[in-house]
Amino acid sequence: MKTLPWLMAVLALAGCARGTDDALPGYVEADYVRLAAPIGGTLAHLHVQRGDTVAAGAPAFVLEQDNERAAREEAQARVAQAEAQWSNLRKGKRPDEIAALEAQLAQAQASAALSQSELQRQQQLVAQHFVSPSVLDQARAARDRDAQRVSEAQAQLRVARQGARPDEIAAADQAVRTARAQLAQAEWKLAQKTLKVPVGAQVADVLYREGEWVNAGAPVVSLLPPANVKARFFVSETQLGRLKLGAPVRLTCDGCAAPIAGTLSYIAPEAEYTAPLIYSRENRANLVFMIEARVSAADAAHLHPGQPVQVHLDANAS
Repeated sequence: MKTLPWLMAVLALAGCARGTDDALPGYVEADYVRLAAPIGGTLAHLHVQRGDTVAAGAPAFVLEQDNERAAREEAQARVAQAEAQWSNLRKGKRPDEIAALEAQLAQAQASAALSQSELQRQQQLVAQHFVSPSVLDQARAARDRDAQRVSEAQAQLRVARQGARPDEIAAADQAVRTARAQLAQAEWKLAQKTLKVPVGAQVADVLYREGEWVNAGAPVVSLLPPANVKARFFVSETQLGRLKLGAPVRLTCDGCAAPIAGTLSYIAPEAEYTAPLIYSRENRANLVFMIEARVSAADAAHLHPGQPVQVHLDANAS
């Protein structure tokens, strides 16, 4: 539609100069919604065709997903591994390992009891002068050694029942969080290969066919929602100050059974086309500004991008 504005501007100025008709020439424009995937791939399935009317949420197209599906399965396995390691650290030793440590503690306690008894017996023998005092020193050392072994076995049993150290558990917890984040990223990438229609619209164009390679970000389907249809026209600088957003207008076109109601939705902040160099009082009237008007979704079905229209400004629009 870039070839029309000069012609529209000239016609608009001519109409303003006559001052006998409030109709301004314009044309229908549209804002298209172009569906694209952020990840490239081969177009596997195309669910829409040019000219189809599709509802919001309907499937649009699917790119091949083998690589993304494998990445998701790998991420799921990493999550399971990290969660298993985290759970294992919190549980401590296995029951059989705990039983072995308990048996070692019982052995140490038995040896300590025996050493205590031997010490008492040697004390009696020394008092009766049956053995030398050096034997008593050996018995006392054996008693102390076995008591330390009992303390060691008790400490090992406590550690085994408590599980891993807090720092190890915290590191395992972070590993679980990392694995889950990687899984979420893999699932997001997989989901980006299947696109749905975001809003009810007509399929304006299909840019790829099944089996073709689609680059990342390349539009595959172009949609035209009814709400994105609008009329575009131009007004002179002298008319601009009397226009306001939301004001009603009427559109007429060749073949239209009745005028179509619309509202002013956009007023350009700058002139579209200007006279050369200096804005004198004489050529200032040649400035034109682009104006857009929206119509209802039902009326938009009667308009087509590029179609010429006549825009009638109501009394409270100008």
